Amino acid sequence: MKTSIRNVCLGIIFFIGAAHAIAQDALTAAHWQEDLRYLQKTVHHDFPFLFKKVAQQTWDAEVEMLYAQIPNLEAHEIEIGLTRMVSSFKYGHTQVPFGTAAKKGLLPVNLYHFKDGIYIEGVQNAHKKILGAKVLKVANIPIHEALEMIRPVVPVENEYYFKRYGLRFLTATAVLHAQGVVPKYTDTITLSLEKNGKTFDYDLRAIQQDQMSRGYGFTIPNETWMSSRAIGETPLYLKQLNEKYFFFEYLSSSKTLYVRQSSVFDHETESLSDFYERLFDFVDHNDIDKFIYDVRLNGGGNSYNNKPLIKGIMARPKINKTGTFFYIIGNDTFSACQNLTNEIENYTNAIMLGQPTSENRYFYGDAKAVTLPNSKMNAYLSYAWWQDGPDWENADATMPHFLKEITFEEYRTNQDPVLEMAMNYNYDSLIVNPMEHFKRLFMAGNMEQLQADSARILQDPMYAHIPFETEFLKVGEQLLGIGQYRGALVLYQMFVKSYPENAQMWEGLGKALENLGQKKEAEEAFAKAALLLKL
Repeated sequence: MKTSIRNVCLGIIFFIGAAHAIAQDALTAAHWQEDLRYLQKTVHHDFPFLFKKVAQQTWDAEVEMLYAQIPNLEAHEIEIGLTRMVSSFKYGHTQVPFGTAAKKGLLPVNLYHFKDGIYIEGVQNAHKKILGAKVLKVANIPIHEALEMIRPVVPVENEYYFKRYGLRFLTATAVLHAQGVVPKYTDTITLSLEKNGKTFDYDLRAIQQDQMSRGYGFTIPNETWMSSRAIGETPLYLKQLNEKYFFFEYLSSSKTLYVRQSSVFDHETESLSDFYERLFDFVDHNDIDKFIYDVRLNGGGNSYNNKPLIKGIMARPKINKTGTFFYIIGNDTFSACQNLTNEIENYTNAIMLGQPTSENRYFYGDAKAVTLPNSKMNAYLSYAWWQDGPDWENADATMPHFLKEITFEEYRTNQDPVLEMAMNYNYDSLIVNPMEHFKRLFMAGNMEQLQADSARILQDPMYAHIPFETEFLKVGEQLLGIGQYRGALVLYQMFVKSYPENAQMWEGLGKALENLGQKKEAEEAFAKAALLLKL
């Protein structure tokens, strides 16, 4: 009886799926154009606030271009075109689900972007020959060019979002064709690879999405899938990854408490509030010299679950100390975990290590589904703006105080250089937050020390990842905006010494001089800016 009911259910599911497929195939160009217009009108009427990173006129022009192209496109090209329209708002929550791009098939590999390149991190057993190979080309197009070609389809929040999540789209055959990586649709794609010092081409035929085996961006080995990571001791950040959202482990030899939280949702076996209670009970009853909290693989959840953690840390000065508390972030840190990261930055003394987050500091989230009338495609459009600080503190991502990326070989051999950085560096001699340090010196009027420290820090490779040039421009513009021209003049005089080829720096210097009545010097600065803009 159970078997017959199962067969009947499968038959119904097959019939519904087949009917949907027939309906999709029967869609005319007019149907698709109607769907596009529906999306356009819905965005303008209900979501006009999404026009932040893309101008309304630019977006409408892209809509018109797609509208005109639809009669000459295949169904999957139209679906990818609609995906591009939604992705162009550049908020990770505002998207057409990846399943639409993956519908025609995915290459049977799991790609991952390591410090030293893009590698085949996992593969189906039938293709074990290419496991661990570095990807050089896709369909004879250099890998980085291919990535730029598919980039418009990805709901790119920032560069780090694309680095982490964009690779999925590079394995979708529909995307490769729609974006011109391959001139004619095919379910077999040639990759140019490098392994063991040798380069070679390898053909891969697409499989269905439900045949993939991965979690948190990494392959889950099973009877049909292999991971490049060596069998051995699992590093803490991957330990029990697919069984538990959160866990902690005490490293008694160094009195280090390591915590990994990979979701801001409750787990079926334990709520986050119960986990936090258990965690802080351990903190209260044990000697802890280092408290390491790892959210590098945390893609979000419910932001309201963050409060007990922040309160618990703030109430415990023995762990909430610079040099004791380390917070590890990465390219998976997104959504509700971005909000958690903001709170950690605002209210604790944590040193942040790892890679930048894949979310803007402030962002649109909490998307509503918009179902297109004919194709029944779903577009998820964000409506909630998350912001917990002044506008001028927004940024593309949260940058770690100290950057550390993992190489493929480190991953393959179960090393964790980020954890090692937290465990083994002497942070007493380092300035953890240079911009805050510069601000304090400026406010104290200690310009000589400011010049000396900034010159030294700008040359220190430990800070090479910090976009000082961008940050300095923000500070200068803020001072000009509030009429602090003398302060702006001092800073811009420093800035042009460090960045003599930056026209905006010279423009800012000219504005400060002009407002202080130094017209000749201002004209010289403006002339320098104009010259640089012509180069």
